Amino acid sequence: MNPFYTTYTYIPFDQIKEADYEPAMLKGIEEEDQEIDRIVNNPDAPTFENTIEAMERSGQLLEKVTTVFFNLLSAETTDFLDELAQKMSPILSEHSNNIMLNEGLFKRVKMVYDDHASDQFARLNPEQKMLLTNTYEGFMRHGALLSDEQKEQLRRISAELGVLSLQFSQNKLKDTNDFVLHLTDDTDLEGLPDSAIDLARQTAKEQNMEGYVFTLQAPSYTPFLTYSARRELREKMYKAYNTLCTHANENNNVAIVGKIVNLHREMAQLLGYDTYADYALTRRMAEKKENVYQLLNQLIEAYMPTAKEEVEAIRQLYPDLQPWDFSYYANKLKEQRFNINSEMLRPYFELSNVKKGVFGLATRLYGITFTPNMDVPVYHPDVEVFDVKDKDGTFLALLYCDFHPRASKKSGAWMTSFKEQWKEPDGTNSRPQVSIVMNLSKATDTKPALLTLSEVETFLHEFGHALHGIFANTTYRSLSGTNVYWDFVELPSQFMENYSIEPDFLNTFATHHETGEPIPQELIDRIIASRNFNVAYACMRQVSFGLLDMAFYTLKDAFNNDLFAFEREVWHRAQVLPEVEGTCMTTQFSHIMAGGYSAGYYSYKWAEVLDADAFSLFQEHGIFDAKTAQSFRDNILSKGGTEHPMTLYKRFRGQAPTIDALLHRNGIK
Repeated sequence: MNPFYTTYTYIPFDQIKEADYEPAMLKGIEEEDQEIDRIVNNPDAPTFENTIEAMERSGQLLEKVTTVFFNLLSAETTDFLDELAQKMSPILSEHSNNIMLNEGLFKRVKMVYDDHASDQFARLNPEQKMLLTNTYEGFMRHGALLSDEQKEQLRRISAELGVLSLQFSQNKLKDTNDFVLHLTDDTDLEGLPDSAIDLARQTAKEQNMEGYVFTLQAPSYTPFLTYSARRELREKMYKAYNTLCTHANENNNVAIVGKIVNLHREMAQLLGYDTYADYALTRRMAEKKENVYQLLNQLIEAYMPTAKEEVEAIRQLYPDLQPWDFSYYANKLKEQRFNINSEMLRPYFELSNVKKGVFGLATRLYGITFTPNMDVPVYHPDVEVFDVKDKDGTFLALLYCDFHPRASKKSGAWMTSFKEQWKEPDGTNSRPQVSIVMNLSKATDTKPALLTLSEVETFLHEFGHALHGIFANTTYRSLSGTNVYWDFVELPSQFMENYSIEPDFLNTFATHHETGEPIPQELIDRIIASRNFNVAYACMRQVSFGLLDMAFYTLKDAFNNDLFAFEREVWHRAQVLPEVEGTCMTTQFSHIMAGGYSAGYYSYKWAEVLDADAFSLFQEHGIFDAKTAQSFRDNILSKGGTEHPMTLYKRFRGQAPTIDALLHRNGIK
């Protein structure tokens, strides 16, 4: 029996075989087709219940199998899964298009939507009205009013985009894994901390090599660029990382970028929009591209003078400053000014303690608890599972935590769900199964997993996303948890990062992994004093990515430019370091080419304005204030996409957000 055909409480990773995915997806497609046919052919007049709700509750088998499949494609992929994704992606796209371009189905949806004057519509609650609006607009955005010829064109575009996005991600993972810096001479390790050396020694051992192996995965790459005294090796690592997927091999993404950008533009124009950004932003808080550029320009004006000063201060240490020198000499300057670096903090951020601290923060704010559940099957031995219970003891969610890098996992960090939250027709609250996936420093033969402060922030960030899923309390799956406007989704995650340098938070868990001594107050003071070190440079880096993203997706004409020249031209206003010939961000920029952030990368800065403004309310009442936390839970975390995000935010904050809190937090204003 295919495990996906059974009813299970937890995903049976110990029973699922690779051969189970394809037949389950095909059966899921068949079942959903039948469900849609029943809706279309229902002889009764269209109602919210027999059309909109019926659609919402259709496709459960397909949702079940594809959720597991695509999550593992990112977190624990294999050659088989990669090939199956390429095979199934156009089939799944075609199936989705068959639903969204079904004229009979759209006719019923439109009849329910157009009937605003009826008693039936008046009885709908706000969440039901939002589901109805989303359903109708979803059809419109997927070409319901197009001609038959145009619909076929849209099908082709959708299928091609699905395949190309997968190929882009797979190429990046393969190219990342293909590079190793193999060192056998101990003198080449000059400047590197013991933690980096231990990891490199262990990586070499795992790959049956002598000496030390450094990779482009963050726990290896970042310390190398920060501490290695061998400039020529820093340059080699930097250029390897920043030329990913640009080489003359099968992992090259240059041509794929052009195809993805042009297909997005073609789709938007087919639907009646000038650019893809115009299309995407109709479902974002920013609403239009002018508002995005207004934010990016505000940030450039406010932060660029300070960013130039920050870089110039580093250049005083090394006049011939190149990008592969920046982290190294920035760290030297930080040590001079504040007597602090990330290695000093590692002994106090042992992973098991950090988990206690992060989970304990949620307990202190919201009263929820986390208990390990060893009975739940996992997809990799690294994965840990926790039962999450509310303050009254009721079950809230299952939380999967996947902390460390491996060759089968994509780079970066993300939150996802193996099951969304929703309410059954009988009122039963079906609770979510949430997952956070990261690439944090792992244990070595000599030391446990010791994190940097930046990695602690990453943990807090993804945990904030997880809370958005854990606290979900909506009727409908498609409105649950993180199913919100794209430029609102980062608020809960970035909000949690604020706690990373709060002394009252650090003192709850940061103890030396060997001595058990609490982190010294004077070290906390140095953390706080250095919090805004190079903050303007970091801001300009994010803004440059936002400019690059918007430049691609505000194109009205076909992209046939030289990719390298285009990239340099469109983001130069936010660049504060010299450009390096041959490097390219776009070919590895998964966020905007394969990760859903197309015309949306600005969201990180947009949400940063929100999170600074939101946290200022906590600072006003106390950073652990239970009443403020409950309001944040009730008005933001539990509501999902049931109302417009600005409505939710104003209800929590009492006013619209401004950029002032962010400027104050960063010491700019």
